[in-house]
Amino acid sequence: MALIVQKYGGTSVADPDRIRAVAENVKITKRHGNDVVVVVSAMGKTTDNLIALADSVSSTQPGREMDMLLTTGERVTAALMTMALADIGVDAVSFTGSQVGIITDTAHRKAKIVEVKGDRVREALAAGRVAVVAGFQGVSTDKEITTMGRGASDLTASALAKALDADACEIYTDVTGVFTADPRIVPQARKLARIHFDEMLEMAGAGSKVLALRSVEFARNHNVPLHVRSSFTWEAGTWVTNEEPNVEDPIISGVVTDVSEAKVTVLGVPDRPGISAALFEPLAAANVNVDMIVQNTSTDGTTDISFTMPIADLGEAEEIVRRVAAEIGAQGVTHDRDIAKLSVVGAGMKSSPGIAAKMFRTLADEGVNIEMISTSTIRISVVIATADLERAARTLHTAFGLDSGQAYSAPLPERT
Repeated sequence: MALIVQKYGGTSVADPDRIRAVAENVKITKRHGNDVVVVVSAMGKTTDNLIALADSVSSTQPGREMDMLLTTGERVTAALMTMALADIGVDAVSFTGSQVGIITDTAHRKAKIVEVKGDRVREALAAGRVAVVAGFQGVSTDKEITTMGRGASDLTASALAKALDADACEIYTDVTGVFTADPRIVPQARKLARIHFDEMLEMAGAGSKVLALRSVEFARNHNVPLHVRSSFTWEAGTWVTNEEPNVEDPIISGVVTDVSEAKVTVLGVPDRPGISAALFEPLAAANVNVDMIVQNTSTDGTTDISFTMPIADLGEAEEIVRRVAAEIGAQGVTHDRDIAKLSVVGAGMKSSPGIAAKMFRTLADEGVNIEMISTSTIRISVVIATADLERAARTLHTAFGLDSGQAYSAPLPERT
């Protein structure tokens, strides 16, 4: 008998019909002799609606009270899912994150998991019941209800799979797996049968919305294989594992697009030690996640510092940056919302020269201007104008042989 953790996202449980369809799939999984833990997100746009409701009531939104509000969405889904299972003869019981012992730190809205106890889930499974768990939430070491950030139901599923020593962790969503690019932007994108944790982590960090970044990070750190599948077709999806790519795999696994960031530039910053710390420490204290950073060469004792960050945090961040800019004697602050981040990701980069050169030449030939560049050992990201994003993504996808039937080979290094 296997233990399977199944997570269902908001689109998978968006309405009563979808909840009943998921319940039938859980029943089939159970009928095959498996123990099943179901982790659910809030229905459809429930979380967005709750945030909008809070905005309509007050501009003062303490983190504790927002967590109390937002966790209701997943609890509603968990209760309804348990009822749907009971209606088709499946014995099930629902739990909140705190009831199953998901212990977090005290940071509201972005809490991190400290421990997963899972005793009540084990008791339910031992009694032959399906455990239905509300995702995205836990209880802090101060015994307060917490949430772990948008998309954290994936993290709940990964953490439970680790704590319960599950045989599989299935992430059900509205797509059939992980693709070489967003099919809405690149129609020629292909589904990947498998992908390494490191590549998936870079893709999630670069803006891919298939899996939440923290869930992939947790799964990689604890070696919890993830199976990304569709709850609409039930077909086999993409396995995210520690399996190393073989020599026949493409050098580039995917082209990732992201339009959720804005660029902030601090102009005329005095070029002296400690200035960068003075700028970025207050942003870190406010939980603003800074992504790419570029500092220009100093001219006449001053420089410009540009960085990208989530558009959702721009209001708070800009207030902090303007205050710091005045304190350090900078000349001004600008921001640009009309940017996009475009990345190529692939484990093959580590042993294949010429990837960056090919990417930059391809964009240059398309007349796409690069504003910022960031790299890791298996990722190259650039910031470009939003208007150029679709054309640039499709061109890179083709250039690196990711379209159907293509096979890109990196050029051999020149002899010296």
